[in-house]
Amino acid sequence: RERKNIMKVKETAKKPYGICPASMTIWNADQTYNKKGMEKYLTWLLDNGAQSISICGSTGENVAMNMEEQREIIGHVASFLNGQVPLICGTGRYDTLNTIKMSKYAQDCGADGVMVILPYYLNPHKKAVMQHFRDIRAALDIRMMIYNNPWFAGYEMTVPEIEELVNDGTIQDIKAAHGDPNRVHELKFHLGDKLNVFYGHDYCALEGLLVGADGWLSGFPAVLPKQCRALLDAAQAGDIQGAIKAQNNIQPYIDYFFHDKVDGVPHWQEICKYTLQAQGLDFAGLPRKPLGELDEANKKKIEKLWGDEKLCAEYSANCKDISFDTIDEYYEKIMKVYQ
Repeated sequence: RERKNIMKVKETAKKPYGICPASMTIWNADQTYNKKGMEKYLTWLLDNGAQSISICGSTGENVAMNMEEQREIIGHVASFLNGQVPLICGTGRYDTLNTIKMSKYAQDCGADGVMVILPYYLNPHKKAVMQHFRDIRAALDIRMMIYNNPWFAGYEMTVPEIEELVNDGTIQDIKAAHGDPNRVHELKFHLGDKLNVFYGHDYCALEGLLVGADGWLSGFPAVLPKQCRALLDAAQAGDIQGAIKAQNNIQPYIDYFFHDKVDGVPHWQEICKYTLQAQGLDFAGLPRKPLGELDEANKKKIEKLWGDEKLCAEYSANCKDISFDTIDEYYEKIMKVYQ
């Protein structure tokens, strides 16, 4: 059903696609914004296969910024990229008023779209959430992406609810961040090309892409863009064996990233920042406090993961031989191989 008060998306707003890093934010040692470092980082992402760029999302530490800082970053990145690739800016806050203010600012800076997380913390009812997105749309003429993240928002929009927002023109894109690739499958089955769907997690991108995701928007593309691009290219070309090979190439990192922790240490933000440093981006710095620097033992693990391709290949081959009856047994066995 078409809503008369819904603004149309302007034709000049570029559609995001492909490898879309959830870009990290580069901070100085005093935790102020590092413009030169951010420019070097964005250039590195584009040189290594990024096809679109997302900023000021979860990986970009938007929750660690005030609105003035967020405007500074959005304006700077939009000016630096200058339309080279589609730019999606995270603008979502709990309240509708300030989400609209930040979204209009991104639009004025030249962003192609905004990524809006579900209103979080107070857990509003779905009727209010639907109106939240419609009110934002009424103020904009660029694309809007729902950041459908139940882990950070505490709930998730269903396929029928998303379909309603697509059909009335409210949203054009979605980041399906649950992790289950079936989220992508259901959306593409019911909505097809009417909705631009990004797989929005890190561990099942192979499956998400093979069931029809239009791109991959998450943390891994922000720290391993070349490896993620190889996976996406193979999957979208229908090269199943090539896609599996590309997935196996990053599987040791996936296992480390998700399972090698003691009491929650290390945090994924700390891992991501050091992964950039281990690849030569010394300017990547640290996350904003309360998080900080990775400990030496974990630094060595990351350096070894990306410094010994033969070891990674051997690890991947050994993991294929694991048999298990329960997921807990699988994790136990795979960590023994990893160690």
